[in-house]
Amino acid sequence: MIPEKEVVMEIPWDAEGRLLSRPNRFLGIVDITSISGSPADIQEEKVHIHDPGRLEDLLYTGNDLLLKKASNTNRKTGWDVIAAKADDGWILINSAFHRKIAEWAIRNEVCPFFEGLDSVAAEQKFGESRLDFLLGKGDRRIWVEVKGCTLIDDGRAIFPDAPTSRGRRHVGELIKAVVGGDEALLLILVFRPDAQCFAPNEVIDPDLAAAFRDAIGAGVKVCPLVFSYEGREIIYRGRIPLCDGWS
Repeated sequence: MIPEKEVVMEIPWDAEGRLLSRPNRFLGIVDITSISGSPADIQEEKVHIHDPGRLEDLLYTGNDLLLKKASNTNRKTGWDVIAAKADDGWILINSAFHRKIAEWAIRNEVCPFFEGLDSVAAEQKFGESRLDFLLGKGDRRIWVEVKGCTLIDDGRAIFPDAPTSRGRRHVGELIKAVVGGDEALLLILVFRPDAQCFAPNEVIDPDLAAAFRDAIGAGVKVCPLVFSYEGREIIYRGRIPLCDGWS
């Protein structure tokens, strides 16, 4: 079993900035205040936000961000947002890293479903969707869908922070997998180190919450894992339970 506070991966950043505005889901306008630790004064720079969520508690005018210089010079945005400042530290808000973090969790068997696997296949088609992983263990097939969670409310990590028909469809596919004789797991990557439990966000997306409850009733397992972004590293901090009323 992996000890808590294990280093998962390095995610470097190059600059700090302050958010001015968010014209659309994937575009931010920032003033860059430092590069590689040295003061800078680059105003109204376009940055790419690699997360489809609302992130209203993290991406608001005046909040501090960590940025990575884009390697593709032909892009319209010269920087990627890596993390945003919150009361519980820097919060990773770049979903491009979710796959590698999930692969680390599978490889290190941090959930019981991941123990003794014979095969791991990513991006496998099921029904009308592509689910993140199909795991093989003897004659058992285990479908895994990964979701990232960055919203916290009084110690409760909650997902989503915006209505998501795609998320509801994925949960429905996991239910179908179980009904069809396979096994299924919803892997929740929680990036709020103060989180004490996980629950679906009934206020923002009651339909997903209802699907989540149906999934638990059908036998879909849920594994919420907490990570923090400390310095330039993602740290695994342990598993948390489902909140009261959801287990």
